[in-house]
Amino acid sequence: MGARIIEVWCLLGRKAGDNTQVLALAEELGYGYRRKYVCARPWELLVHLRRAPTLAGIDRVASSALTPPWPDLVISAGRRNEPVARWLRQRSGGRCRLVHIGRPWAPLEVWDLVVTTPQYFLPRQPNVLHNTLPLHRLAADELAAAAASLESAVAHLPRPRIALLVGGDSGRFVMTPAKGERLGALANSLARAAGGSLLVSDSARTPALAGDALRRQLSAPHYDYRWADGGDNPYRAFLGLADAFVVTGESMSMLGEAAAMARPLFIFDLDDPSGPWWRLPHNHRYKPLSHRLAMRLGPARMRRDIGRIQNALVARGAASWLQPQMIESAGTALRASPPAPPCRAATNAELQAAAQAVRRLLTPD
Repeated sequence: MGARIIEVWCLLGRKAGDNTQVLALAEELGYGYRRKYVCARPWELLVHLRRAPTLAGIDRVASSALTPPWPDLVISAGRRNEPVARWLRQRSGGRCRLVHIGRPWAPLEVWDLVVTTPQYFLPRQPNVLHNTLPLHRLAADELAAAAASLESAVAHLPRPRIALLVGGDSGRFVMTPAKGERLGALANSLARAAGGSLLVSDSARTPALAGDALRRQLSAPHYDYRWADGGDNPYRAFLGLADAFVVTGESMSMLGEAAAMARPLFIFDLDDPSGPWWRLPHNHRYKPLSHRLAMRLGPARMRRDIGRIQNALVARGAASWLQPQMIESAGTALRASPPAPPCRAATNAELQAAAQAVRRLLTPD
């Protein structure tokens, strides 16, 4: 491609975690990029049965314009964006390179590079790059600016400040009001034991009733952001301000970014108690039920086990499970620890390696 400008398109959808990874890789490449928002139709899943490049599954009016000049590189994540990426390569005459993050539905040979993580069971092969955590790019200046923007609002809160980052329904994990209540009680007890406070943020996936149940348990000093209320999301500010983190375990992106801060990290397990899953009414909803059926009946490469990442973080000492029996000891340790150091860049060697692999696709030796 010589010295000419390399055109990069990022396909973005409704999932913040996917978008974060796509943009992190594009920014690390340093070529510049265009954001292309894809609005999928409710029945887009049927498109995958055709196994052909198509835009039939998206609302073209609500989505970004997809017009020439065609990109040299498309970065995508998530099932909904796959047919769009393949359609773009078809329009480019096969010239466009395709990089997909996560686990594609289309055959692996369709992609020039797949960047994946342990919760997916993808094989070892030349066009699959296996990382330990989702991609993220947290620049020191961005974290510092975000933290500074919120500092006055939380200045009255005692330290240590514990960020409580709440996800929600995902795959077999269902965030019920009972789980929200338990998470709120545990996080509140941890803040009390540490003599500190909570920085609370939920997400688009947090069911309202579960969020309400969680908040009813909070008596420790806290700052609360509720996604449904709108306003600026303080998530990055929390990353910079927090002395410790409590994160719901179904969100790989939140776990990866919190772990990158190199501060105490506690994982709240959203899984159900041991026993037959079918006895719990919430497991008969469409998403958890379809996930369990896919895990049992689908091919190995379509399976997903988030526990593999959680257990790896705990095994290497980067995180601990949030459990009642550890609250007092963890709180005492947090109380005795010095405040977290100022924001710093989170080195991400895996992001750098992924960017280098993409550069080789575009500028082969």
